[in-house]
Amino acid sequence: MLERLQKVISHAGVASRRHAEALILEGRVAVNGQIVKELGAKVDTNDLVTVNGKPLPRNKRVYILLNKPKGYVTTVSDPQGRKTVTELVNDVPERLYPVGRLDYNTEGLLLMTNDGELTFGLTHPSRHILKTYIAKVKGQPGTSALTQLRKGVKLADGMTAPAQVKVLEYDAERDVTALEIVIHEGKNRQVRRMCEAVGHPVKQLKRSRFAFLDLTGVRRGQYRHLTASEVARLKELIKR
Repeated sequence: MLERLQKVISHAGVASRRHAEALILEGRVAVNGQIVKELGAKVDTNDLVTVNGKPLPRNKRVYILLNKPKGYVTTVSDPQGRKTVTELVNDVPERLYPVGRLDYNTEGLLLMTNDGELTFGLTHPSRHILKTYIAKVKGQPGTSALTQLRKGVKLADGMTAPAQVKVLEYDAERDVTALEIVIHEGKNRQVRRMCEAVGHPVKQLKRSRFAFLDLTGVRRGQYRHLTASEVARLKELIKR
């Protein structure tokens, strides 16, 4: 998979994206022995990239399953100074990036890796990777609301694809219903917007599964490394 040169340099931990761009413009970066000064240049994993004459370090591939708490943004850095999910894996020497996003107030399963090809495949809409959420919503959704969720909901950026929706329980004292919602899309804040659109705003949201992976044995704020067989299964999913 081709990636922008400055991104490859940044991912290798040599420089920030902005500093990498400066290095390229200064003529200090070469690809397969040729100086490259174009910011739009792209390279693949077989290209030899050097900075100041030194090859980029080749980091080992790392795959992590994190149980994200609320109150963290799913980015590498945040201009508002909020806590980021990278702080939860800061004891891992490799520079990791989230696979997709969970919003600030959503908790649950988040994959993190430095494997750009796998990230691209798992987040590409054509792959239809299933993501399961437990949404605690206000009120008790009736047949009409549930049918809308299952058939597709009209949002500002278009109709959602049909979702799998199961009612788990209703708490009459709090007037809150727990729904299990399975989607394969990745629209921004999709589950929250779907539920709000049918008149039942989300009070609490957690992603419980990503594809075949779940949170078994991983407490909130903690993580574990994926096994070799789990990584192989994920790679098989993106080949479909």
